[in-house]
Amino acid sequence: MKVPEEVKRRVEELRREIEYHNYRYYVLDSPIISDAEYDRLMRELQQFEEKYPELITPDSPTQRVGAKPLDRFPVMKHSIPMLSLDDAFNEEEAREFDKRIKKLLEVTGEIEYVCEPKMDGLAVEIIYENGIFLKGGTRGDGYEGEDVSNNLKTIKAIPLKLGLIKDKDLPKDAVKKGIPSVLEVRGEVFMTKEEFKRINKEREKEGEPLFANPRNAASGSLRQLDPSITASRNLDIYFYGIGRCEGVKFSTHEEILKTFKGWGLKVNPLIKKVNGIDEVIEYHNEMGKKREDLPYEIDGIVVKVNNLEYYEKLGQKTRSPRWAFAFKFPPTQEVTKLLDIVLQVGRTGAITPVAILEPVKVSGVVVKKATLHNPDEIKRKGIKIGDYVVVQRAGDVIPEVVKAIPERRTGKEKEFVMPDRCPVCGEKIYYPPDEAIPRCPNINCPQKIKESIKHFTSRNAMDIEGLGKERVNLFIEKGLIKDMADIFYLKEEDLIGLPGFAEKAPKKLIEAIETSKDVPLHRFIYALGIRNIGEHAAGLLAQKFKTLENLMKAKYEDLIEIEGIGPETARCVVEFFSSERNIQMIQKMLKAGVKPKPYEKKEGKLKGLTFVFTGALDSFSRGEAEKIVKELGGEVASSVSKKVDVVVVGKEPGSKLEKAKSLGIKTISEEEFLKMIGKK
Repeated sequence: MKVPEEVKRRVEELRREIEYHNYRYYVLDSPIISDAEYDRLMRELQQFEEKYPELITPDSPTQRVGAKPLDRFPVMKHSIPMLSLDDAFNEEEAREFDKRIKKLLEVTGEIEYVCEPKMDGLAVEIIYENGIFLKGGTRGDGYEGEDVSNNLKTIKAIPLKLGLIKDKDLPKDAVKKGIPSVLEVRGEVFMTKEEFKRINKEREKEGEPLFANPRNAASGSLRQLDPSITASRNLDIYFYGIGRCEGVKFSTHEEILKTFKGWGLKVNPLIKKVNGIDEVIEYHNEMGKKREDLPYEIDGIVVKVNNLEYYEKLGQKTRSPRWAFAFKFPPTQEVTKLLDIVLQVGRTGAITPVAILEPVKVSGVVVKKATLHNPDEIKRKGIKIGDYVVVQRAGDVIPEVVKAIPERRTGKEKEFVMPDRCPVCGEKIYYPPDEAIPRCPNINCPQKIKESIKHFTSRNAMDIEGLGKERVNLFIEKGLIKDMADIFYLKEEDLIGLPGFAEKAPKKLIEAIETSKDVPLHRFIYALGIRNIGEHAAGLLAQKFKTLENLMKAKYEDLIEIEGIGPETARCVVEFFSSERNIQMIQKMLKAGVKPKPYEKKEGKLKGLTFVFTGALDSFSRGEAEKIVKELGGEVASSVSKKVDVVVVGKEPGSKLEKAKSLGIKTISEEEFLKMIGKK
């Protein structure tokens, strides 16, 4: 079928419009159309491409999350090496760098530098040909990395086509130049602190090992074989330099950055040109003070000579250029003794090594335990039981063991030997392909069962009031429950006389269990503890399949069609409902009177509104507030975006408040929220 010319023109127009609005939102933080209008543009483009597949191009906005999962990443070579930087850790070392530069250049005056925050993320290179995104990869060893093009395309701050910016939207300092025939642009992919907390919260609920810090989370997210997982993690990027550039010339590094802005490439707004090393040190101190308040992690600043003519004169060493260095902040670290390494078994079977430490105060918090991530990390870092180790903690990041101090060994230290069997049930440990985390495959592992039951009864799952962790442990120890379904067969007489059960407590708990049987489908799905199914994914499944019966019959092909459900998640759902034991357990619950209520969109005064909560609330917990919103027909988001309608501000709000203000989103106090829901 021949494509009409007017269709071709409209498709090009739609692509320009969509990328322009992506730029307005993801780079400028200043959207000018509603979500509904944006969605209409995208739907119109999708409809044209479905009708005329020959119109689909690699740079189309519809192709951002359209790739199939890979078995492994291809190699991507860098035509110009991505070198690492020498470090300076104090003012004296920074001044030494400046002296060397002046000596090599034979100049006596002050050197002009460009300073920028040193993002704690993952360096990447993206190649554009005639302004069109061709491919992109990780830094790797500096000479070749991994081709992660499909994952980079999911980051909406990365333009698929350069230069689609209207003059009125260009920053005042932007420089307009023609598009190079070839451009190798370098940037740092990162994850915000807020997004890091959200993902770790979800992983904790799922019984998955937590990411140690935003850098690890960003790296792990960008290196997913399934692009839909990367897309779900809201990565961001700042561009900072170039490799090969054909067709466009520059005289200063500052000019490169200003030209990036003219092409639509996102540049950190905190970058500053300074004159002389004194101003470099001043900038370093300023960033050190701002560090904790920034929405992302930085571990220092990067200092570059501004004049590009000097680069050739200065040259480079084997692994680093002489015209730039990293001026690091003092790390938040302490030294303590590693007393033991124990293994934790999560509800999905993940077996995680944990360091037991002599208590030490780090960033004002007493640390007794720290993550060791996985057995490979222990080997890589050469850590032994009895070692003195360096422990670090930044902000809300969980403590981690950075390294051992071999110089302080006495000879009594012991190698850690990873057992080949689960420390709880004795089942042979399984190492899934492409995963560093070993797992216990035994579905009857007592610890997995215990953690699964705790999850099942939790507030956002079945919400059985009065059945917390301690009581779950007690019931398991007494042999009253062996799985989730046994909870619904408990009787008052089983509980009388148990520790912590006063006269009315047994009756009260049985009533709470009875009340929980009428549960919304999405909460029941979440309560089952299916791997990779958090609250959001459970809601998607409930919305799609409406009833538990439909979901249990769902095929992989049905699941993969749902936006937000990737191949790995779909596989986990099918696998869960293929287990005879899981089906028997669900039937046992249904027989006891559990009735997952079919999904229905709530009608109520908050219908059509999406809320975000920030800060502490006086009237109820965050979970209770979110539950009220959903009961009244509203939706709740974990982070602020253009899809949010209202941000409720409690005491000591975080960065969400500033984000809401920058996007012009309505903010209300707790008292105003109470009036809105009819509680005042």
